[in-house]
Amino acid sequence: MSKRNLPSNASVATEGQGGRMIAPAATRNADALCDLLAQWAPPTGHALEIASGTGQHISAFAQRLPGLEWQPTEIAPDRRDSINAYTAELPNVAAAADLDATAAGWHRQFGGLDLIVLINLVHLISWDETRTLVSETARALSPGGRFVLYGPFKRAEQLTSDGDKRFHEALVFQDPEIGYKNDENIAALMSDQGLDVIEVIEMPANNLAFIAKARAT
Repeated sequence: MSKRNLPSNASVATEGQGGRMIAPAATRNADALCDLLAQWAPPTGHALEIASGTGQHISAFAQRLPGLEWQPTEIAPDRRDSINAYTAELPNVAAAADLDATAAGWHRQFGGLDLIVLINLVHLISWDETRTLVSETARALSPGGRFVLYGPFKRAEQLTSDGDKRFHEALVFQDPEIGYKNDENIAALMSDQGLDVIEVIEMPANNLAFIAKARAT
């Protein structure tokens, strides 16, 4: 993923104690996401989080779902350090790996997965990058493996809150290739790439969660 000129509120994190960075959005939605995964994630197996950010989420997920072996990934070195600080004492979390999930071919390094989680990224990347990410995700999952995609989306090509309209406009102003993706297009892309959408769930703060399952080949 190329470095993008994003609005200042697109990826906010501050320094915390012991090398742990703190993202307010991650603090706010961690409980809702843990509840989501408790309902839809497999109880055991190998899980990967794309773009783990500060590490707040994967630390919470690993504690809520201890039967899964978690692999955090992140492109930014300072955030990999933060992830490792959050998860150092958790036996079911590996060291954070360097992964650009918008680059082709990464499924060969991270294959046979039972769960892939992606939170709050696709509005910050282009449609071409989103297509590559979903294609690679489908290839990295074992048959029947789950993909959980969370974030802000258009509904039937409409932005449904004033806050979403402002944020989408700020993203597009900075980079016309990025911004909110349409829910129907995301579902169609998943289907085209071998992922069956099981459920689309309304989440707090006007977000959506797509729950998809990899088809048997």
